[in-house]
Amino acid sequence: MITMRNIVKILLLVCVINASSCTNLDENAYDVIVAGDFYKNKNEVISAVLRPYTHANAWISPSGQDGWWRPAELSGDQLAWPTKGRHGEDGGKWKRLHYHTWTVDEGGLNNAWVLMYWGVGLCNSPIDILEKSDVAEMGLTNVEKTEFIAELKLLRALHYLKLMDLFGNIPITTKAPSTAEEPLPKPSSTKEVFEFIEKEILDNIDSAPKLSRAMLGRVSQATGYAMLVELYLNAEKWHGQPRWDDCIAATDKLISGAGGGLNGAMALDANITDSYVPTNDMSKETIFSIAYDYKIADFATGFPGEFYHFVQSEIYGGGRTGNNGIVLIPGVFGQYNEKDLRKKEWFLNGPMVKFVDGKIVEGSEEYKGEQLVFVDYIRRAKTGGTSSTMSDGEENSGIRFNKYKLGNSLVGNVNGVKIPVDENYNNTDWNVYRLSWIYFAKAEALMRKNGGIASQEAVDLINSCKKRAFTNTDWAEGQYTTGTLTLDELLAERGREFIFEGFRRRDLIRFGKFHTATWWDHKPTTETKTVFPIPQQQISMNPNLKQNPGY
Repeated sequence: MITMRNIVKILLLVCVINASSCTNLDENAYDVIVAGDFYKNKNEVISAVLRPYTHANAWISPSGQDGWWRPAELSGDQLAWPTKGRHGEDGGKWKRLHYHTWTVDEGGLNNAWVLMYWGVGLCNSPIDILEKSDVAEMGLTNVEKTEFIAELKLLRALHYLKLMDLFGNIPITTKAPSTAEEPLPKPSSTKEVFEFIEKEILDNIDSAPKLSRAMLGRVSQATGYAMLVELYLNAEKWHGQPRWDDCIAATDKLISGAGGGLNGAMALDANITDSYVPTNDMSKETIFSIAYDYKIADFATGFPGEFYHFVQSEIYGGGRTGNNGIVLIPGVFGQYNEKDLRKKEWFLNGPMVKFVDGKIVEGSEEYKGEQLVFVDYIRRAKTGGTSSTMSDGEENSGIRFNKYKLGNSLVGNVNGVKIPVDENYNNTDWNVYRLSWIYFAKAEALMRKNGGIASQEAVDLINSCKKRAFTNTDWAEGQYTTGTLTLDELLAERGREFIFEGFRRRDLIRFGKFHTATWWDHKPTTETKTVFPIPQQQISMNPNLKQNPGY
């Protein structure tokens, strides 16, 4: 079995050749991939099978591009990209996401649509060719051909799942166009898209490889079960009827190990950092991730651009900085218990010091020449401002992201302790699904079936994840009981556990809070905002598309 890391040099070559394919978004998404000649050897097949994964980095993770992740998180009640001094206005795009005032002409939503359908095309083309090719001509066995096709169909289903999440009624295309004159696709209802995704998963999951070390960064049977969990968890909104028993059955497949495991038997990681460090490819709870290998291929995660301050490299001792963009919405940091270890490990708060010598980190904008101090408020404190909105930030406004860690490329000296260079610096993978999320999904399904009341099984599932965030001494204060784990508390704990991971908007919709709740300076909107508009640019190019209600 060829792993993502073993063929990363091939992928790097593909990325270089296709460097513009994830940034040039001015084309119709349906005609960007045209089926060519049959693959001439196994390496060409492998390159084609793995190409959608490098592309997925652009749309499913916080990559610095307008993919699925930005609208999935920046429209919720935890994260925002406020204007900070002279930076971050960006035409008001972040404010419109935050206030739910987006329009049909949003360039970011159009980019997300194109990136995701581009990924569909990158799956359709090799599926089409593999299905009609002779394995002997490609140097494959029948088993390899079957596995590759199943893997690609599951990966394509993941694209459709996330497209449905954002846009609802969307076209389904399963063939690479052979000519530019082929008819443009017509949209399907959200219910029809749901049923297509479900059938694609159920038809192909048993033919896909089980999760193993060889499937690092690739879609496996375990990914298929995780996708079913996400489908069934949200079935009431997407399909019109709850599917709690099916959700529980899919979670049990993963918990029992039926889908395999990345590093031996699948299990919760021992502590709250294992899933987010440069060696998180050794995590036991990862189900599917976007895998990176900076050492071999100079291929690294894009999240620093979204989260890091302009001088962030001084804080962690590396070479990467960012746009000083995304921060916690005021008050979110305070929702963590003071004894919760996640509050210390996953965020940057307070005065910042240099990794290399412990001296102060100076700001570069309003606080140039002064120590940079990250604060749990957004206002122009430097000039005595009291207004707190998306327009009122300074360079230090907001608690910062520190959940995923890059390691360090410089020798550190913190509190007199010398820290060597991390040989795995910048290799951190980005998780799409992990086992903790499956535990939470099963607990919620059990509670929903029980009228919103937590059974002991549901409590045990959540506590087994949360316990890692408390010392043995403090655990009595942190644990849930059947009396304290309400649905509202489950939503709050989901927010604490999965912050930054892309699930918040969908959680709020499922709990009926997305369009009804107030947070910071955000006011309730309308239920039509639970689905984004079909980008007007796409409707202009494909008149078969129909705009979503309310736009």
